[in-house]
Amino acid sequence: MGAQRPIGFKRLLRGAALVGAVLLAGCQTVVPGPGPSRRPPAERPSQSQQPAVEPGIPTDTQRHRVALLVPLSGANAGVGQSLANATQMALLDSRNERVRITSYDTAAGAAQAAQRALADGNQLILGPLLADDVRAVTPIARRAGVPVVSFSNDATAAGNGAYLMGYVPAQSIIRVVKYAHDQGVASFGGLVPNGVYGERASTAFLRAVESAGGRVGALQTYDRAPGSMTAAITRMAKSAPYQAILIADGGSAAAAGVPVLRRNGMGGARILGTELWNSESSIASKPALEGAWFASVSDGLYRQYAAKYRARFGAAPFRLSSLGYDSVLLTIRIMRDWPMGSAFPEDRLKDRGGFSGIDGAFRFGRDNVAERALEVQEIHSGTTVTVSPAPSGF
Repeated sequence: MGAQRPIGFKRLLRGAALVGAVLLAGCQTVVPGPGPSRRPPAERPSQSQQPAVEPGIPTDTQRHRVALLVPLSGANAGVGQSLANATQMALLDSRNERVRITSYDTAAGAAQAAQRALADGNQLILGPLLADDVRAVTPIARRAGVPVVSFSNDATAAGNGAYLMGYVPAQSIIRVVKYAHDQGVASFGGLVPNGVYGERASTAFLRAVESAGGRVGALQTYDRAPGSMTAAITRMAKSAPYQAILIADGGSAAAAGVPVLRRNGMGGARILGTELWNSESSIASKPALEGAWFASVSDGLYRQYAAKYRARFGAAPFRLSSLGYDSVLLTIRIMRDWPMGSAFPEDRLKDRGGFSGIDGAFRFGRDNVAERALEVQEIHSGTTVTVSPAPSGF
């Protein structure tokens, strides 16, 4: 990875405005007028030929068809609509005239949405959002030879033609643990919630500390129920002291646990967080997390993007919506090697040089999961400060 170079928001934008197609159908009947008493043989009224009307999306030979599969109704409609808005914003900003994106609602069934998208001739699928939906869509798309670039962060859903752009917890844990060790931290403690996320965070934490050359004094699990984290901290205190403690949970949960750590004699340990913290806009305003470190994608370009999004749509975007924007930039980048009317060149997704977007540099690894260039931020005086910048590329 090379030295970081600032990237302006405008440098990400390259190409086209969205255009539409309208079909006009007409019909004219000629009626003969009155004639003399001796009438000529009757003629049938002439009819103009009606243009054929196709079901679904009209034929478009000038643009690549790309499907966006996101929830546009139901409980996750908010984030789904934000992703849809972001993809349209990317098309408008880039002024690209060679891509058409059509949205399909996955709330009523991701498999059905995928089948409609393929029937409409789409050669690339962006989305879905949820891991279970990715698993439902992938075999359908694979049979059609269409790759899936999903917004999920569940690495187990990757493969067989599915690529994941989501922020994977293991990467943020590895990054912040290495940074902490480089700052002299050698002894670590961990608090992780029970469940799939906690299991993956635990595995990543143990491997990261071992790889960095540190030591894990205790790793305690808890349920997301009243009193459970307190009991885990009490158990952890028996193996104290620690120089740093990872709380692999959201910022609010971490902030609630810090006072308990202090009461149990662990107030001097540096608190470490995960990528979940970056999705909470109020994270910096939690006094209990003063001085805490966490690793995530950079927010520099995202802040500019969010301001433009609010101006265009009248509301703040969901943090995950940047994945939708960057997926369009990725598509446009590959498009130069994508002849019109042909299959999407899936091999280009494995470009080892990677791609750039609002969330910085990323590339898909052998497991089809996006490897991201992450920065380390510190919560300081009501704001977040970058203490270790993200590399600018690979």
